[in-house]
Amino acid sequence: QVQLVESGGGFVKTGGSLTLDCLASETTFSIDAMGWYRQGPGKQREAVATILSDGSTHYAEAVKGRFTLSRDKVRNTVNLQMNSLKPDDTAVYYCHIDLQIRTHYTERYWGQGTQVTVSS
Repeated sequence: QVQLVESGGGFVKTGGSLTLDCLASETTFSIDAMGWYRQGPGKQREAVATILSDGSTHYAEAVKGRFTLSRDKVRNTVNLQMNSLKPDDTAVYYCHIDLQIRTHYTERYWGQGTQVTVSS
């Protein structure tokens, strides 16, 4: 139904910044939400930041005040600005999009993931 292309991961030192971008292909379905999850070494995948269709954003406690999520509805992209990065932020970051397929039913799609490595 939709494809996601992520970019912007990489290697950075503690305190540095990175920006992740996610581009969604065109879709005929309404977008309920877009955002990012991450999975660190030996950890479960966890939500990082999500932006809903009403424009509200939600952040994991661990990234509040450091990460900023924004969305460009025209270009169908979300951008995750990550500042003051810490080694604990090291993970594969996955973009997701939630499409409203029909009333009260959404489907989630994932990007392929992009590696973020923060050295101490």
